[in-house]
Amino acid sequence: MKIKIHQQPDALTQGKHGFLEVDLIVGLAVLSLAIIPIGFSFVRERQLLRAEYFRSVANEIVDGETEILAAGDWKNFPDGSQTYIVHANSAVSLPSGHFELTRNGDHLRLEWTPDEHRGIGTVVREVTIK
Repeated sequence: MKIKIHQQPDALTQGKHGFLEVDLIVGLAVLSLAIIPIGFSFVRERQLLRAEYFRSVANEIVDGETEILAAGDWKNFPDGSQTYIVHANSAVSLPSGHFELTRNGDHLRLEWTPDEHRGIGTVVREVTIK
């Protein structure tokens, strides 16, 4: 008949296991404190990049349409404010908004205004025909 004798672990071995658990908890805490803010900054950066993309597309469209108007197309519009229909295919990538042309004699103002303000703002170009 064999008898197993159960020995208590010595104090040195118990301390090492406790140290490894504390080390693991501290490591996870440091990782959490470093990674979570970086994750939120990526989300914010993505929102800013999207807003800048929309603003650059709107700038390109308004610049191009202003050049077309200044080249002589302005004569086809009466004085006052009116909705302006753009000819650029890239306008489909913009969020919902509207283009407005205001003509006061030889002064033209073309602007794009988004329906919802997502940090984009209004894009305006003005030109005086000579």
